[in-house]
Amino acid sequence: MTTTTPVSTRVSDLLLSKVPQVTLAFWVIKVFSTTVGETAADYLNVTLGFGLTVTSIVTGVLFLIALGVQFWTRRYVPAVYWLTVVLISVVGTLITDNLTDAAGIPLWVSTIVFTFLLAATFTVWYLRERTLSIHSIVTRTREAYYWLAILFTFALGTAAGDLVSESLGLGYLLAAILFAAVIGVIALAYFVFRANAVLCFWLAYILTRPLGASLGDLASQPVEDGGLGLGTTLTSVAFLAVIVVLVVFMTIRLNRDRTQLELEAGEAELAGA
Repeated sequence: MTTTTPVSTRVSDLLLSKVPQVTLAFWVIKVFSTTVGETAADYLNVTLGFGLTVTSIVTGVLFLIALGVQFWTRRYVPAVYWLTVVLISVVGTLITDNLTDAAGIPLWVSTIVFTFLLAATFTVWYLRERTLSIHSIVTRTREAYYWLAILFTFALGTAAGDLVSESLGLGYLLAAILFAAVIGVIALAYFVFRANAVLCFWLAYILTRPLGASLGDLASQPVEDGGLGLGTTLTSVAFLAVIVVLVVFMTIRLNRDRTQLELEAGEAELAGA
């Protein structure tokens, strides 16, 4: 026996949700936004010579502005949401870089600390809201927990990814393959063995950070260092262009779906009158 979700419920979910549906486009943009975050940070820090401190301040201010706009919007706006993700990826990366390069804190220590902070965030979030599902991000409180968790996933992904890369010395290509393979195992656990959807989502979300960083380094770093030699500028522009195209596509599709559901809701109300 199958059940159909009421039109009013689907309209409410679509209009109130502050985050996108988890689709293939979602994961592609997530990985590429991580790549842009990694290469953009390197571009500002090294290529333009801003230095780690100035780069951290500039991107931190831009992120807070974008996050403020994201909270101000009443529903999911693709351009605002994904701009916030790109900037938070830069900030999360820079937090770990500052701890490692400026403060001299070992990567294994950062990995443990961010694991604890992320676990603490999830614990408080669940105890207060009884759910960690991103499909339930319909209140300011849940949205605050959501973005705090995302910040820690980027910082953790940076620390853990750098720790694995440096410890194993795999190089950019093999590191990307390794992280992609682990994500594939998580996907297999979810689709085949019906593992917990929320747990699989967050594990994959954490791992897309080092995957995206490895892809960014593979594309941007010099050939003699194991990269393709495209440079941070070209790599950032190329990946950003893909993000923009996908965000435009998602915006058009979202507006179409909202319009369709609103029409169905109106017809349902007339039929019940």
